[in-house]
Formats: sequence, C-alpha cells, structure tokens
Amino acid sequence: MRRPQDPPPWRKLWLEADSLWLLSAVDSAERYLPWDEVRRRTPPAGLTHEQWWLGLKMARLGMRRDLPLVDAGGLSFTYALPDEVLRGVEALNRDLSGRIGIPEPVTDPLTRDRYLVSSLIEEAITSSQLEGAATTYLVAKDMLRSGRKPRTVDETMIRNNYVAMRRIGELRDEPLTPALICEIQRIVTEGTLRNPAAAGRFQLPGEERVVVADTYGEVLHTPPPAEQLPERVRRLCDFANGVSQAAYIPPVIRAIAVHFMLAYDHPFEDGNGRTARALFYWSMLNQDYWLTEFISISRILKNAPARYGRSFLHVEQDENDLTYFVLCQLGVLRRAVDDLHAYLGRKAEQAREVRASLARGRTGAFNGRQIALLTHAGSHPVAEYTVAGHAASHQVVLQTARTDLRDLEQRGLLTKVRRGRADAWIPADDLTSRLRNQ
Repeated sequence: MRRPQDPPPWRKLWLEADSLWLLSAVDSAERYLPWDEVRRRTPPAGLTHEQWWLGLKMARLGMRRDLPLVDAGGLSFTYALPDEVLRGVEALNRDLSGRIGIPEPVTDPLTRDRYLVSSLIEEAITSSQLEGAATTYLVAKDMLRSGRKPRTVDETMIRNNYVAMRRIGELRDEPLTPALICEIQRIVTEGTLRNPAAAGRFQLPGEERVVVADTYGEVLHTPPPAEQLPERVRRLCDFANGVSQAAYIPPVIRAIAVHFMLAYDHPFEDGNGRTARALFYWSMLNQDYWLTEFISISRILKNAPARYGRSFLHVEQDENDLTYFVLCQLGVLRRAVDDLHAYLGRKAEQAREVRASLARGRTGAFNGRQIALLTHAGSHPVAEYTVAGHAASHQVVLQTARTDLRDLEQRGLLTKVRRGRADAWIPADDLTSRLRNQ
C-alpha cells in the first residue's frame, strides 16, 4: 500500500481565496472524501481542485468536534457528524442494539451459542490473516472446531485470536484498564513472538519503537515515544470507560475511536492490530451493542486491506480528522450486519429444503431415528448431537446411538467435532445438497 498524496495546506489557500464566493460555490452536504480522492474527481464548475478542497475544509471546520485524545505532539483528534455519519450511526444503533427484527436463531438460547461460535471462528481466522497468517480457511476452521492443537505459528495466531475473542465476551462488563489491554495482547501473541518477554507488556523506553511500513519499506506511521505510553493508555482507558471530560460522543464512534487509538499508539512489539480490533469488540459489547458478537469485521477488512490502511493515514494527513476512519468502519459494520442477515437467510432456506426433501421421501436407507435427527437438523442447522443425547431421545443403548451418528457422518451429512473429551456431531454445511444425493 502506497502512502496517499498529502492534501494542500488549506490555510495558505485561504489567504489567497475569495472566501465568500468560494463558500457559496461548495455544497457542504457533499461526501466526506479525503484529498487523495477529491483530486481525482471533477470539481464544481469554476473551481480548481485546490479551491474545491478549501471550500470543503471550511464547511468541515464548522462541524468539527474535539475528542479527549491527542497525537504524539499533543494536538487533539477530532471528528465530524456529516449526514453520511449520522445515517450510519442511526442504522447501527437500530441493528446492533435492539431486539426488534433480529433473526430468531441468534436470540433463541437453543441455537445462539452455535452461531456465536461460528462468528468467533470467522473473526479469529480473518483477523489473523489480515496480519499475515498463512493458512487456508478450511484448515483453520477444522482446527478450531475439532479442538486439535495448532501445528504452525500461523495456526497458533488463529487459535490465540479465538481464545482472545472468547475472553472479550467474558470481559464485556469490565472497565478497560491497561492491565486488561496487556492481557488481550498476551493472549493474541502467546507462542508466536521472537521475543517472548514482549508478551503482555508495552514497549519500554530505550527499546526501538516498532513502526508501520509498506511493502517497499517506506515508513507510514511512527508511533509516539515509549515514554508517553503509560499516560496515553491511561487517557485511552478513561475515554473508553466514558469518564473523560468531553461532550457527548455517539457510542459507535467511541468504539471506533478506541480501535483507532490503540493502533495509533502501537504500544506493543507485535499484535497491535489484533488487539485493537479485539478492543473494538469489547467497547461495542460494553456499550450494549450485543449483536456485534455475531458479526466479523475482519472478514470485511480482509477483502479490502488497502482501504483499511489508507483510512488510518488519511486521519494523520488531514490534521487528525478521525472522520475518515469512522466512515470506513461504519461501512464495514454495515456490510457485516448485512452479511449476517444474508447468512441466516441462507440457513433458513436450507432448513426448508431439508424438510421438503425428507417429506418427499428422499431419505435413502435411513432408520426412523436418523430421519428424526435430520428433520431436526433441517430446522436447527447449528444444533449439536451427542451419543448420550441421541440415545436418551430415542430410548436406545449408547452403541445403537453411536452407530446412527457414525453412519450419518460417513454419508457426509454430519461432521464430527471434539467437545472436551467427548465427540459431538453437527449438520454438514451443505446438508441440503448432500441430502439430495442420498
């Protein structure tokens, strides 16, 4: 990823501009684009790109709101609330914190845990892949579902991320502290660092600070000196916990700012990105956006990593204007919510097809107990079945129940997973198509 072009100095442009005419020529409702995109578009009639940029800056300055967070030089980060931000925040307030209109599978206690595990697996894998973990999705998913030990450093990264996300769910009601941040970083980096002593602690004065660079070696971001980290992290925790002296901040924007600032401060030798995204989940859950637990932001980010990286750089390039990162993350959250609904819709359709297939008699040589299980799986695509449970449901001995389940596994209709010291079986992801071929 190359560094975007820096914007022209608007204060110099202001001194040279016919300001009254300029302000009347620019629509303040235009999209909140960074200079690097403005310069590639056609400006309004009669304006140069520089004049257009100045007009946009003047309109944005009137919307600017300070955050109780500062850069390495002590200058405040700011954000604005243009229409596109307000629309995004309103939609997410409705979709991530309410109960009305939320699909039943994630509210039903009988199925929600299975969907939750699927989401945590998705986030653990893709967040690690964003940081360079090189393993296939299917191999990583099988590792987490089966409970087998990681075989490589990349698999360890993914396992660690999964453990960290589970821990975030447990800590949702706890205040953010420097110790909690260090705990999460220790979890995501355990067994993966060249310097194991760097796990669970901030970089220290005298250590070479870890910078962010592109693939060509150009430094994109130099984090604040290590001497500043204790105070900066304390300030971040106060902000995250809502105890900073500041005007009202929409909760979603607070969570996005926590994500940004941990990445900006880059306090650790490694694991900063994964820790920052984990803390975003903590902040959303802590502020009662409960459905966040069922979505994966890293899967969306992995599909456009350069856009994610540029949104950080646009903030620094335009006088700490966090609005660019806010807009990027609002878009990511919107797509993640839409994907969740689409996924649940597909599962519901698959369930209907399974029930229809069984009703038409396309059941092969299944016995009555197996037909009952498959019918249940059609309505509960995230259910789990055990030998003891199947035996109790049909009043048969354990060996008969085990034979039923293993037979369905051999037919490819169930997948075996490890749960502690016991085996369990879950419906195959493509149960519908497999059932048609029986």
